[in-house]
Amino acid sequence: MNNLLNPDAIFSNNEMSLSDIEIYGFDYDYTLVFYSKHLHTLIFNAARDLLINEHRYPAEIRKYEYDPNFAIRGLHYDVQRAVLMKIDAFHYIQLGTVYRGLSVVPDEEVIEMYEGSHVPLEQMSDFYGKSSHGNTMKQFMDIFSLPEMSLLSCVNEYFLKNNIDYEPVHLYKDVKDSIRDVHIKGIMYRAIEADIEKYICYAEQTRAVLAKLADHGKKMFLITNSPSSFVDKGMRYIVGKDWRDLFDVVIVQAEKPNFFNDKRRPFRKVNEKGVLLWDKIHKLQKGQIYKQLTGWRGSKVLYFGDHIYSDLADLTLKHGWRTGAIIPELRSELKIMNTEQYIQTMTWLQTLTGLLEQMQVHRDAESQLVLQEWKKERKEMREMTKNFFNTQFGSLFRTDQNPTYFLRRLSRFADIYMASLSCLLNYDVSHTFYPRRTPLQHELPAWSDRAPALRPPLLQEAQAE
Repeated sequence: MNNLLNPDAIFSNNEMSLSDIEIYGFDYDYTLVFYSKHLHTLIFNAARDLLINEHRYPAEIRKYEYDPNFAIRGLHYDVQRAVLMKIDAFHYIQLGTVYRGLSVVPDEEVIEMYEGSHVPLEQMSDFYGKSSHGNTMKQFMDIFSLPEMSLLSCVNEYFLKNNIDYEPVHLYKDVKDSIRDVHIKGIMYRAIEADIEKYICYAEQTRAVLAKLADHGKKMFLITNSPSSFVDKGMRYIVGKDWRDLFDVVIVQAEKPNFFNDKRRPFRKVNEKGVLLWDKIHKLQKGQIYKQLTGWRGSKVLYFGDHIYSDLADLTLKHGWRTGAIIPELRSELKIMNTEQYIQTMTWLQTLTGLLEQMQVHRDAESQLVLQEWKKERKEMREMTKNFFNTQFGSLFRTDQNPTYFLRRLSRFADIYMASLSCLLNYDVSHTFYPRRTPLQHELPAWSDRAPALRPPLLQEAQAE
């Protein structure tokens, strides 16, 4: 309990000094602005109604309501089998986290379905997490995808409960299109603009972060897929009427991730009313708003976003930008990890694992019975650990013993990550972030090779007994 984790810290995957950064870039949604719990309910309800009214789905699905505690980010959805699941960094399914509709799929059925628990590379989602070109899996990486996962599960549940024969691929496409239309048709934008205090969480620290960077002479730009008028109203609410004065360039309707790589599309200036102008752009002017972008390169740029693929992947791989991931779930998970109950559970789980590894050499019947009891207890404790975070799927970052596929991508595409931009206020603008040297598996002795003084006290007590 003396080494509690700081939810307001910034964590580093790759060494990076802020003194080298001259230009700061930001996404808008879930980076500069955070939304209340009401927004996901709005998206769910609007997409559900579009399914009924435009795709002719049964009106009875209107009885399903959005459950904010059902899904987590980073899950995979098997489009053809209509199951939602959590996959680790090695493409293994975490048993007990596979859901068809709103019901968990028994482990035996999962193993039969996939001929084990491993998902072959050719079935995984493509580079951007999409289900395309024969890939049967779709990975949900966006915070906006939480209502989409819930809606998919609810409609699947309705069809299954009512013994209705349906094509899972069509269902996936219809739900995806309905969620997309909530954005494209402006349903979400109009609702937020009409009641901005209900949907946007006011955050004075956003202005404090931007002001701090501006005071130190840093250049700043905003790149978002959202439309001009929507961004303007949101930024006026959380930053102030003069928000554009803080930015050197503002780019809207960017169509990320394609816009980072498509050099054929020129800039277009947007006027105060959001109308696209036709005149040729020869240079970018401070305080103006533009649509689309051609590529910038260089490690002196640090870009922040919440979407691992759309915001960060191409920037770090193809353009050499430094990247910062905004992971709002990080704060709540760290608070859970700081609780005494969690710490005690994890301490005993690690001790039990050490006992199993060391004592498995005993092959007599009595010892084997004890080992089986320990394995049963370890399985129960793993389930308990999962339930600390989310009853259905557990932690965003870990499966039972491995990093999740989400964390694998986060570690690859983000130099640093944090719960919110406000964490920057805790650091000087010349601060250097050093990743912790995490021991590799071959750099640690096995439990059985450790000197007695280095073994956990609980393990020593158990061995003595």
